[in-house]
Amino acid sequence: MINYLDFKDARCRDCYKCLRECPVKAICVSDRHAKIIEKRCILCGRCTKICPQNAKIVHSERQTAEKLLKTANVVASVAPSFAASFGIKDFTVMKIALGKLGFFDAQETAVGARAVTSEYKRLLEGKKFKNFITSACPAVNYMIQMYYPKALPYLAPVDSPMIAHAKIIKGERDDVKVVFIGPCIAKKKEAAENGIIDCVLTFEDIRAMFNERNIVLEDIARVSIGLRTEGCGNAKYYPISRGIIKSFDECPSGYEYVAVDGNAKCCEVLDNIESLSGMFLELSCCEYSCVNGPCALEIKGGAVKANGNIREYVAMEGLKERVKTGASVVNLERVYRRLHADGSAPSERDLREILEKTGKKTKDDELNCGACGYNTCREKAWAVFNGYAATEMCLPYMRERAESMSYEIIQNSPNGIILLDEEFKITEINNKAVEMLGTDGRFELKGRAVFEFLDPTDFVVAANEGVNIYNKKMYIDKTEKYAELTVVILKSQKLLFGVMKDITDETQSANRLNALKLETLTTTDGVIKKQMRVAQEIASLLGETTAETKLALLKLKRTISEN
Repeated sequence: MINYLDFKDARCRDCYKCLRECPVKAICVSDRHAKIIEKRCILCGRCTKICPQNAKIVHSERQTAEKLLKTANVVASVAPSFAASFGIKDFTVMKIALGKLGFFDAQETAVGARAVTSEYKRLLEGKKFKNFITSACPAVNYMIQMYYPKALPYLAPVDSPMIAHAKIIKGERDDVKVVFIGPCIAKKKEAAENGIIDCVLTFEDIRAMFNERNIVLEDIARVSIGLRTEGCGNAKYYPISRGIIKSFDECPSGYEYVAVDGNAKCCEVLDNIESLSGMFLELSCCEYSCVNGPCALEIKGGAVKANGNIREYVAMEGLKERVKTGASVVNLERVYRRLHADGSAPSERDLREILEKTGKKTKDDELNCGACGYNTCREKAWAVFNGYAATEMCLPYMRERAESMSYEIIQNSPNGIILLDEEFKITEINNKAVEMLGTDGRFELKGRAVFEFLDPTDFVVAANEGVNIYNKKMYIDKTEKYAELTVVILKSQKLLFGVMKDITDETQSANRLNALKLETLTTTDGVIKKQMRVAQEIASLLGETTAETKLALLKLKRTISEN
């Protein structure tokens, strides 16, 4: 299978925006990176338009096209939305520019659209359809084939304008190749499956080719002699919302004509298709229809301006051809078969086991917040079962888990922990710190100034000098406790993080030892003095023994002092 669409490696981290926007959840998140699930994708391209990292990779057929241009007579079928993307109102300009690239000829896909409208009209006048869904958007067609089989009977059994135009071109000349040029990704897959289109290029491809050959459309427009191209009338309205409806000279009676654009709206219609009757539904996956396709060129004014460009383009042509009923010059009949999307259905037991891994043990635990990208917790569990999603993608659960673990670690820490804001007010404090400060309760301390409970000097110094302080000894008057204080500046959060290690026992033990040493020194000194008096009295008797005793006692005193 050709990989028509994918994401390049980018800063894709727990975003899930593409997954939220995907109407059929054809995106797998693996190793925190989004990947396209080809067997589920309808190639609407919505994910590529909304990705904040612009991470889309659209399979390019430029090499194939350039090879064809060197070896064959190639006719370009150009989608009428070119007038919006390239900002030109004369197809002659595009035709000349494509000729400079080596195209044998260039025609508007609107030629095919005109034939499709004619076929739609013939079918509508037959009154055989309860509802009638247009088949011009291949992404909608794939959506129906894969996910809405109940809507298949209503999908018009007619080729898209691209296929219709290629049939017309090759019906006139069998020695040419046809390259479609447009803003759509789904056209690539449709062309490959049908086989009559030899290659598909996007507007982005063509712009790159123009730039490489220094072909400037504005320059061509200034010298264009206005060659007359085949008029396609209102069929050129196809790329805008209600464009298909506007292509009829007169809409057949018996139907309500409604245009729906955007994935979400299309899904809403298809979800309720069986409750509808007598509806002509012009469906397009892209908001604002084809002028806002995934490979349309961005223009100042966006899709609204693009819509206006198409209307101006049609108006300038001045040809309002009436759509003829009756058989087309080529057979445009097409059968849209049921397609099956990838993915298995888990049992209720499997779903429950997966849900329970994220703390969803009851129905009330299923928040259906959509943060993971799926509409419901059960949809996400289905994705986990199929290997398309990870359990950890449940953000509320992971946050609760992280907060719970952090809370337990902090509250059960043997050290006192305290957080202060820029005004030296307490924002967080754990139980050990409350105990060391000798206050009533943790929650009662929040928002109060730290100087009410201890000497804030070290916190102030750290904040003013912008340096961390480590292992600074402090004394807490109220509880008569000693602590070893470390203050760390959390610059990004604008907080001071204090850790107080309780060293009261060690300090008191050291104080007791020092007192014992002092007492021992005092006693020893008294013994020395007493011994000296006795020694003096018996000096005459002891002689050298007295001197040795003195030296020994002085050595003992020095030893005790040093220890």
